[in-house]
Amino acid sequence: MSEETKKTPQQEQPAAEPKTAEQAAPEAAAEQAAPAAEEKDGKKDGWFNKKTHELEAVKAKLEAAQQEAGQTKDKLLRMAAEYDNYRKRTAREADQKFNDGISFAVNQIIPILDTLEMAANAPTTDENYKKGVTMTLDKAAKALDTLHVEEIEALGKAFDPNIMNAVQQVPAEEGQESGTVVTVYQKGYKLGDKIVRHATVVVAE
Repeated sequence: MSEETKKTPQQEQPAAEPKTAEQAAPEAAAEQAAPAAEEKDGKKDGWFNKKTHELEAVKAKLEAAQQEAGQTKDKLLRMAAEYDNYRKRTAREADQKFNDGISFAVNQIIPILDTLEMAANAPTTDENYKKGVTMTLDKAAKALDTLHVEEIEALGKAFDPNIMNAVQQVPAEEGQESGTVVTVYQKGYKLGDKIVRHATVVVAE
């Protein structure tokens, strides 16, 4: 067997040709681009993560601010309600004190009015005297009206123990109902719902 036939298959394969500069350049560029792309992707991921954290922090601050605003609103509403209640209570107390003062003053004047009423109803031949008393009573009635003090209507009305005092009962006359006021001994007065003086009356049985 000759020397040429003794060569192995490995020896028969041609050796790889060395790469030219043109062929090696793209591969080198690709190898260099791969780390750059990885670095760029890493920066992009980092930027997104940073923005996500910042957004979450802003959301947390917004929720905290909204919660604080809600609490502040509740406090303001409670304060407004408390002030409104205080204002109403103060107004009621002031009205009550005013009415108490009016009632006290009217109670001091009522006996004088009772005397003038008796003088006006007493028989007399002096018409000027009677006219003077009547004019005085008219002025007193206007003063009471200005103070919102009203006379309690009792004559001919059903007896009401809340605003009247019965001092006597008499047999009912024909046409009168039992429990009807037939005589007013002393006029009664009220200021709104407050009784200044009960009416003193006689009631039919």
